[in-house]
Amino acid sequence: MNKKLAAIAVAGAFALPLAAEAQTAQVTLYGRANMDLEFVKASGPGAADGSTATVTRVASNSSRFGLRGTEALGGGLSAFFQVENSVSWDGNRGATAAAAASNNIANRETFVGLQGSFGQIWLGRSLSPYDDTTNVFASGPYNYNTGLFNSSAIWANNSNAIGGDEAIAGYDDRYSNSIRWNSATMSGFTAEVQLVTKENTAHSFAFIPGIFYNNGPIQAAAVYANHDKIRCYNAAGTSYAACGAASGITGLAAKDDAFTLTGSYDFGPVRVALMYEYLKYQTPTGDLKRSDWGVTGVIPMGGGLWFLEYIQSGDGKGGASDSETRINSLVHGADSSAKQFMVGYRYDLSKRTSLNAGFVVIKNDPRANYSFNVNGYAVAPGGDPQGLVFGIIHNF
Repeated sequence: MNKKLAAIAVAGAFALPLAAEAQTAQVTLYGRANMDLEFVKASGPGAADGSTATVTRVASNSSRFGLRGTEALGGGLSAFFQVENSVSWDGNRGATAAAAASNNIANRETFVGLQGSFGQIWLGRSLSPYDDTTNVFASGPYNYNTGLFNSSAIWANNSNAIGGDEAIAGYDDRYSNSIRWNSATMSGFTAEVQLVTKENTAHSFAFIPGIFYNNGPIQAAAVYANHDKIRCYNAAGTSYAACGAASGITGLAAKDDAFTLTGSYDFGPVRVALMYEYLKYQTPTGDLKRSDWGVTGVIPMGGGLWFLEYIQSGDGKGGASDSETRINSLVHGADSSAKQFMVGYRYDLSKRTSLNAGFVVIKNDPRANYSFNVNGYAVAPGGDPQGLVFGIIHNF
């Protein structure tokens, strides 16, 4: 009997501080299962296997689960944290290196910070203000801007960044080793700034400031991004890699820049958004530049909504040589542009569960090979990837 009483006393001693802590701290388990049945093929001379055979696949679109929490510290100050993990909900775990990596702990937005009258400031790994502009113009209302409906196929030049070091040339990405500040909102305006250090390379960093406006039917955003020594190339420009990578490319560090501007207006029956982007990459033979623009529409209808998107990239310009190695899907010279079309419908079964269907096609010029950024499908220059999608999304 004495042993039982002692056990109860010990349990009570631990329970008391836990109960007190629960009064000021809140921790939430959350997640998303975002799954598609996809029918994907490529047409034209750049088809992946020289044919137009259709690939049928079940795909997990940025599915995740995580923990987030807050603690009131008094005086209007609070602490917050988040640990978020990718989940290959299609059961593809370990089939490839990328699939295995997608199941690692804390590989998505993971940070800790403080919030007060100054806004929010946090340290860790997170998406940047550049990505936040997709809340204004991209398919977020449709399927969270992921899967084949990810706008980064052209915008932000993340296309074909399906592994290795290619992703370092894109701008819609998560940054590790970062410091992020979001100001408090004043008259609809919010400032966002992110500084990124690369601890494995001396003096390399990224600087990403932006300004956002959200008031009534109007949303707008303007963001600049600078990568300094994030990407390196050899003297001939024939290879690109992260600075300090095992390839030994450490001598010629690039300074790359990006700027995007977007705005939207909700007319009620339809919400229309416009986007413009300018990219500039440093190469051994000169700058490689590109502009792109796009328009989207969201139309609520029948318990769900329609989503339409068109994005048009320009040819690669600047002083770089036409023979310069491509940076992701961007090359210099004529016949290097592409167009992306999307149309989809989402039907909401509840506040947390929805069904969706849609069609996506990218039309490449003869020297372009833009492809899907999420759930990639490799195409040679001139190939036109396209996909028919049927999906289900459940948030918990």
